[in-house]
Amino acid sequence: MQADQARANVCEVFSSIQGEGVYVGRRQVFVRFYGCNLKCRFCDTPRTRTPDGRCGIETQPGTGNFAAFENPIDAERLTESVTSLAKRARHHSISLTGGEPLLHADFLRHWLPALLGGPGVYLETNGTLPDALEKIIDLIDVTAMDIKLPSATGMGPLWDEHACFLRVAAMREVFVKVVFTEGTPDAELEEVVRIVSEVSPPPAVVLQPVTGAGAPSPERILSCHALMSKALPEVLVIPQTHKIIGCA
Repeated sequence: MQADQARANVCEVFSSIQGEGVYVGRRQVFVRFYGCNLKCRFCDTPRTRTPDGRCGIETQPGTGNFAAFENPIDAERLTESVTSLAKRARHHSISLTGGEPLLHADFLRHWLPALLGGPGVYLETNGTLPDALEKIIDLIDVTAMDIKLPSATGMGPLWDEHACFLRVAAMREVFVKVVFTEGTPDAELEEVVRIVSEVSPPPAVVLQPVTGAGAPSPERILSCHALMSKALPEVLVIPQTHKIIGCA
């Protein structure tokens, strides 16, 4: 294996509850990778942008007790750590998160086959790297894909990247997550409708209200839902529930 295929910079590995999207409430082993190709205004994991010299791996699921290992961590050590946690409690899936895990697509292509026979593989992604997704889509069970709205991210639009990404992701199970604010214009939501409608059947869309500054009012939440549900078969409003229950 080449170096980038044998090792990766991983922030942490731990067992917790999925707090977002249509699989909210499921127990997962989270593998959080370092690095991201975006700088979203409402990023809730800014610490993952720059790799650290240590990877924290939970020693027992749900305890919050971590052992430190050197980064980049090798595939064999990561396999051992993930499978050990997965076996000690019943888990729905292994969540690949970040940062942006698809920055490590070459590593994932070689590592993910080691997880076959265990819990499914659940990819959490910002939905902007379709070429990277193509490398591993056959090894992914569920893709939780963000569509990034300029009103929420503070960046320019990424409509073309998202449209291309969704076409690849739709080869397997996928749903779309949209973080929105009080100031999100209808025109941005209409772009999401356009992109999602190009896939048959259209995947579920989860509207996720931001919390704190910029949080949408109940009236705005309902109006956003009404706009999108006129054109799409499944639109849900789900906040970040892990913050409510106090899980990472």
